[in-house]
Amino acid sequence: MEGLTISPTLILIVVLVLYLISSIQILNEYERGVIFRLGKLLPQPKGPGIIFVFRPIDRIVRISLRTIVLDVPPQDIITRDNVSVKVNAVVYFRVIDSRRAVVEVENYMYATSQLAQTTLRSVLGQAELDDLLAQRERLNQQLQTILDNRTDPWGIKVSAVEVKHVDLPQDMQRAMARQAEAEREKRAKIIHAEGELIASEKLAQAAGVIDREPAAMTLRYLQTLTEIAAEQNSTIIFPLPIELMRMLRGRIDT
Repeated sequence: MEGLTISPTLILIVVLVLYLISSIQILNEYERGVIFRLGKLLPQPKGPGIIFVFRPIDRIVRISLRTIVLDVPPQDIITRDNVSVKVNAVVYFRVIDSRRAVVEVENYMYATSQLAQTTLRSVLGQAELDDLLAQRERLNQQLQTILDNRTDPWGIKVSAVEVKHVDLPQDMQRAMARQAEAEREKRAKIIHAEGELIASEKLAQAAGVIDREPAAMTLRYLQTLTEIAAEQNSTIIFPLPIELMRMLRGRIDT
């Protein structure tokens, strides 16, 4: 053992092998590696698969190409009709150009989040409360278009923006509940009035038929007696025609 010596060549080979092993990087199918060689960006990102990163000459930045779901925190918004609400949203985006996502912006995740918050306040602040509640699809499309255009220089594609929740003040919720109740009462009264109008028209048509056919009154009278008898009433009222009373009064006067 005392006479054992290690060859410098062997040491060099071992060091070289260890260096090559440490230089091996494995990128998944959804990942790309943006490599800076001596501080200069290489033309094409690397991956997926096995790549070699020769440190300290090279520096690699891993970028995921999967769709990222970004939760926008609740924002205090004053709508166009001066209603204060809290609105939160969710943004779906992905990196389509990994080189620009690294070079053009310091932190594309943070930058996209801040841009989504300011855009949400700006766009929804120009809409009225009714539009915010009823025209949500149109506002989502408008938000998506603005974010996509503004993040395009960063190599980011915004695929969708969805407004998740609109938190209304308690007094506004009570006012909207009263408004909805008044709307229901209005529709009920309109339907009742329309029913009365249709019924009166049908009664007028029936009166016209009875007036043209004197026997129709007798048939109607007999039908009424049949309905009263079915209820087993002990008292039956016989109506006298007004014409008969007028005829009898005329004879008394003469």
